[in-house]
Amino acid sequence: MCAHQKTKEKKLLTVLRGGRVFPPPIWIMRQSGRYLPEYHRVREKAGGFLKLCQNTSLAAEVTLQPIRRFGFDAAILFSDILIIPYALGRNLHFEKNRGPIMTPITEREIAKLDTKYVVERLSCSFETIEKVRTVLNDTIAIIGFCGAPWTVATYMIAGQNTLDQLPARLFSYLYPRAMQTLLNYLADISADYLIQQIKSGADVIQIFDTWAGVLDQISFEIMCVAPVRRMVQRIKQIYPAVPIIGFPRGVGQRYADYVRKTGVTALGFDWSVPLSFIAKLQKEIAVQGNLDPLRLVAGGRSLEEGVDTILTELGRGPFIFNLGHGIMPDTPIRHVEQMIQRIRGNPDNG
Repeated sequence: MCAHQKTKEKKLLTVLRGGRVFPPPIWIMRQSGRYLPEYHRVREKAGGFLKLCQNTSLAAEVTLQPIRRFGFDAAILFSDILIIPYALGRNLHFEKNRGPIMTPITEREIAKLDTKYVVERLSCSFETIEKVRTVLNDTIAIIGFCGAPWTVATYMIAGQNTLDQLPARLFSYLYPRAMQTLLNYLADISADYLIQQIKSGADVIQIFDTWAGVLDQISFEIMCVAPVRRMVQRIKQIYPAVPIIGFPRGVGQRYADYVRKTGVTALGFDWSVPLSFIAKLQKEIAVQGNLDPLRLVAGGRSLEEGVDTILTELGRGPFIFNLGHGIMPDTPIRHVEQMIQRIRGNPDNG
């Protein structure tokens, strides 16, 4: 099946069903936020990051800002992967130049977590999606998301971002039963959270496992693959046709195991993965990625070379253009415009 730019259906969904669209649909991770001046104005108005996430009118505005400015093919819910531990009662706050900070959870505290009514406490996300849906063009997809259980657990255990997530890895070896309990809690809550996002209007969901790449083979199976498989099975019982994009950053060749063992619909790839490897997996599933965000910061010829190479290698199959991780805060807006023009101005030669 081949769909072209003139089609009126959502291009992102066409690709996720196995079709080819050229030029490919585009969205970028963290597209709603820190590199946009209009975002900073709204965040200041809200009085902080968490307050912005909870103000559904302002969160919807921020979700829509990059669509208005750049015409991306998908809007992604403005929120944060740590909204779930916040709903669990952890004292999350964000510090400038440090990021998210929480009091580290202990082994004993895990068993005492109040997991009842957590999804109800996340209603701001659902209301934001509903508000975006009412004003968004019908050809633009809405992406809901959450953090994968392992990645969310790393922040809960360490209380902050750490080098190779050493505290969480050590915790998993010292207290495997408590870690498994935490991962199961997070998997079930996250799945229900995504189910409600779909019910509210999300067309697609993405599971971000930012720290999957720090795990050894045994831990990868236990703490990355198994919880995501648990989530996918729970979601597909309710919404079997809704696409699920997995993004286990930094796992190299284990991307292949991840997709086959978790049941996700599509894979997002970080920039370190060889395009030849991605192209092989593209024969089985839709793929997404994987421009180095620093090429977008650099702009010019470095950006054009990165875009052209990716389009040449992956543009003949089901493909979504994205970055290999989130956009950097200091990315010039003109470089985002350059990237989009390079992608959409590239002739369909296949």
